[in-house]
Order: sequence, then structure tokens, then C-alpha cells
Amino acid sequence: MRSAGSTGETAIAGVTSGLLELGQEVTWRGKHFGVWQNLTSKITRFSRPDYFRDSMVKGAFRRLDHDHIFEAQGDLTIMKDVFDFTSPLGIFGRVADVLFLESYMRRFIIERNDVIKKTAEGTDWKLYLQS
Repeated sequence: MRSAGSTGETAIAGVTSGLLELGQEVTWRGKHFGVWQNLTSKITRFSRPDYFRDSMVKGAFRRLDHDHIFEAQGDLTIMKDVFDFTSPLGIFGRVADVLFLESYMRRFIIERNDVIKKTAEGTDWKLYLQS
């Protein structure tokens, strides 16, 4: 939730705190383009600590898959995101992709990942570990 603060995103159903595991779902509520939207995603692939995929099961997109890949390089961990979606509404959705949606989603992921990076490289990461 902290990493998507600019959109007011909150986990409202499913797993709403802690870490998600394979097969679990979470429903996010956030404001995008001035409209409150809900998106339910499910962890559909999981290989700790290297990889997981969340896939939309309900929401505004026709299809959305988000791969999170973690690679160790010496003392560093490199995080890569592959964000793949299909907009609804056929040709109109594709036009929206080109005009604004692809750049909007890219900025959203970059801003989100900046918060994650700062958290991981500082001391706040300790707040997310279960004791």
C-alpha cells in the first residue's frame, strides 16, 4: 500500500496484510484517472525468492499479468517488473493505450518501485518482516 500511495491504494479484500503466497488473492482500491477502481489479483506463479506473478482476476483491464523478478548480483538484488496488459474495448482500448495508458502505467510502476527501492535500501524493510 505504501508503494502506491499516490493513488490512495488500499487492500480491501482477500489478503490485506502480510505477504501473499501462491493462490492467494488481494483486492486493491485506488483512484486512477479521477475514478475509484477495484482490481483483484491472484498470485498465479511463485518461486521464492526469485519470482512471482500476480494476474488480474477482476478489474478494468481485459487482461493483466505482472511478473516480479529478483536476481542476486553480488551484494545487490536487482528487481525487474514485466507488466503486460490488454485494455478493454478493442480498438478504442488500443487507442487509449497509445495516447495515455501505457505511459501512465509506466510512470505508476516506476514511482511504486522507487518507494520499494528506498524502503529496501534503508531500514524500513524491517517493518515488513513477520516476527
